[in-house]
Amino acid sequence: MPFTHHNGAYSTVGDARIYYEENGDPAGQPLLFLHGGLGCLSDCNALLKRLPSRLRLIGMDLRGHGRSTLGSAELSYLRHQTDVEALCEHLDLRDVIILGFSDGGIAAFKLAAARRPRISHVIAAGAHWRLQADAPARDRFARIDSSTWRQRFPDAVAHYEQVNPEPDFNRLVRAVKHLWLDASGQDYPNASISQIAIPMLLIRGDGDFLLERDEMAQFQARVKHARLLNLPSAGHDVLNEAAEASASAIRAFLEAS
Repeated sequence: MPFTHHNGAYSTVGDARIYYEENGDPAGQPLLFLHGGLGCLSDCNALLKRLPSRLRLIGMDLRGHGRSTLGSAELSYLRHQTDVEALCEHLDLRDVIILGFSDGGIAAFKLAAARRPRISHVIAAGAHWRLQADAPARDRFARIDSSTWRQRFPDAVAHYEQVNPEPDFNRLVRAVKHLWLDASGQDYPNASISQIAIPMLLIRGDGDFLLERDEMAQFQARVKHARLLNLPSAGHDVLNEAAEASASAIRAFLEAS
């Protein structure tokens, strides 16, 4: 069953309400999906139906996205990390597989680097571990605004405005851009990835215009248990553009580790 923004529940973190849904095997090992910036939990639906039926599948709307409220705290990858930790506590999850796309993958890197004992595996697609001053993605992030996003993804924005309890798309875009550009240089995982000690699968579309292949190769060189899959004929949205190839690699990764 896909995630539909119906029949879910909330976990309260500070003054924000974090929405989540579940399907799959309630007794299975939990796999928590973390979507990308300005997306929502249903972004993984093409992949979900291709994953092992033995898994307990959980989708979470990141703070401010989908049905989750933004709250008053500044948006950051650390904030996403603590929201995930709070949801794991709320659901009493153990041995969690984190599957994160883009911003969700960055939050997954931070969780893994912090060596949270509830996390057993991380699968990250299209996710930066750092954003250097001269990174091509920085200029691309800076050019994004609510108007251009509405033009490119009108259905996604309309869905957000329909389901979110406190919709304010302009505010959300400002918050997410602040997160992406990270003027402090401290919010991305950066050198902390060297502390990761759990199995990891990194997935990248060969045509990803935001994430350079060399950045993933450098990540793999720093993290002992990281495996890298670069998929041809896919771009940044690799989990949807190459859903079957991504799912096949994920199944093999989980079986082998």
